[in-house]
Amino acid sequence: MKIRCIVIDDEPLALQQMAMYVGKIPYLELVKACTGPTEAMEVMATEKIDAIFTDIEMPDINGMEYIRSLKEKPIIVFVTAYSDFAVQGFQVDATDYLLKPFSLTDFMRSAEKVKQQYELRNAALQQKDKGESTDSAEEGRGISGWDSEYVFVRADSRTIRLKMSDIQYIESRREYVVIFSENSKPVMTLFSLKTIEERLPKDTFMRVHRSFIVNLSKITEVVQNRIVFNKEASVPIGDQYKKDFQSFLNQFFLK
Repeated sequence: MKIRCIVIDDEPLALQQMAMYVGKIPYLELVKACTGPTEAMEVMATEKIDAIFTDIEMPDINGMEYIRSLKEKPIIVFVTAYSDFAVQGFQVDATDYLLKPFSLTDFMRSAEKVKQQYELRNAALQQKDKGESTDSAEEGRGISGWDSEYVFVRADSRTIRLKMSDIQYIESRREYVVIFSENSKPVMTLFSLKTIEERLPKDTFMRVHRSFIVNLSKITEVVQNRIVFNKEASVPIGDQYKKDFQSFLNQFFLK
């Protein structure tokens, strides 16, 4: 497996460092080191690109604007010296966010997330190629038994049992959802977030963003506008969901 990627940065030394780090990851293949979005556009017009590692603050077009302009987005990792861009990055479905200066270990951690996302996307494409219908009448085939202690999830050619109480959050990715649990790898299945929301127990699960449902019992802290489950997992709180989520929190504040 080779994940074809480009790196983008207008600073020569930073670009060289990213290119070098990519070369140290066996499953990453560097297609091009680009000095800006314009060069990246030229590459993407002729090459299949699976992932982009891009700086944000660049002249002419910044990295965030460039990613927003893409109709079909590869896997995205933003690289920047400004932590204020983190929330914006996740709003455009970035897989990770690297804060400069970062080490090879930091980069390897992001690369693992890219690999995980790449595998999920491939599994979804294989499932789609096998003729799985996305019609609403067929959606129930993906997941069954929401009222039980366990649920069975169809993922590619497998049927996976997940413990309801282990689920941390569920993320929508177009016609698919990804279920993140404490004791198992993420599972992608053909389903809509709206349908899942209707079936989940309301006292345990809450929609907090147009793309996320969370297990309220798994929240460890709330930092600004993000819900944190552990050091490796957090999700944003959407503006239209803030009031309901705050009402939930208010029930448990010490007074």
